[in-house]
Amino acid sequence: MSTKRAAAAAAKSLKSSPLIYWKNTGKLQQTLANCVERSGRGLHSGDLSTVRILPADAGSGRYFVFRSNVIHASIDNAVKASGLCTTLSKDGYSVRTVEHLLSALEATSVDNCRIEIESSKSSDQSIEVPIFDGSAKEWVEAIDQAGLKVAMDCSGKCCEKLAPYLNEPVHVLKNDSFVAAFPHSEVRITYGIDFPQAPAIGCQWFSSTSFDESFFFEQIASSRTFCLYEEVEHMRSLGLIKGGSVETAIICSVNSGWLNPPLRYHDEPCRHKVLDLIGDFSLLAQGGNQGLVVAHVIAYKGGHSLHAEFVRRLSGIN
Repeated sequence: MSTKRAAAAAAKSLKSSPLIYWKNTGKLQQTLANCVERSGRGLHSGDLSTVRILPADAGSGRYFVFRSNVIHASIDNAVKASGLCTTLSKDGYSVRTVEHLLSALEATSVDNCRIEIESSKSSDQSIEVPIFDGSAKEWVEAIDQAGLKVAMDCSGKCCEKLAPYLNEPVHVLKNDSFVAAFPHSEVRITYGIDFPQAPAIGCQWFSSTSFDESFFFEQIASSRTFCLYEEVEHMRSLGLIKGGSVETAIICSVNSGWLNPPLRYHDEPCRHKVLDLIGDFSLLAQGGNQGLVVAHVIAYKGGHSLHAEFVRRLSGIN
């Protein structure tokens, strides 16, 4: 079978919806050339965990292995009420705060990989990916060090990489927050946030004119998660951010501004929202293909729940 015919057959085999179609990117699916291993504490649990990312066959996609349970990085496994992080769950086992790792994997074209994650807590059925400094920088550097290679399937053949394209404009809306996308020939992302109660953040907009690995590394990967100082105690009372500190996030006070400067970018909070969006949109990926939709995506005051709702809309999941 020719490469073009094989790609066309692969596109037909993917789950789709009236909103998207799958198109050949002209690239081959990739995986890691070597294993990546990193350890650290989770932002919300505070627990220490170890993540090992290993090469995987073409067509297998990205998937977590936790206590011998396989949880694919798919919107089918995304927990709807995941709140301040993205959580994947299957058969009673869950992996939390996957968005920064998945963002790095999607942006660097690690299309197929096995992600083993474990902790010293032997009885838990939930585990959290380490937060590190609150950005995707640690993961991007680890992937760069490990290197990439063309992924082969179980028959020793390579696979064309497909990407989802929009058939028509689509949006999801909640109060004054929204995520919308419009058909476009390449990936563009425009994101806006508004924190009128915190003047140091205020209203910010960030827009990419194009998107590729170098753009992600230089403009997005190092942007850290952020929070308002006045909300810290409330979040901790809910059992969240047990592993949070000035080393894992940038913290802004309503009255005093940034408590742990300097920022890496003047609009670092807005850029971090783009980082999160890429990780959440990666859940559209199937079979080692691209998850980030080729479109002009415009989001305003979004979050993990709204990102996931948008991906469900694209995939045809109610």
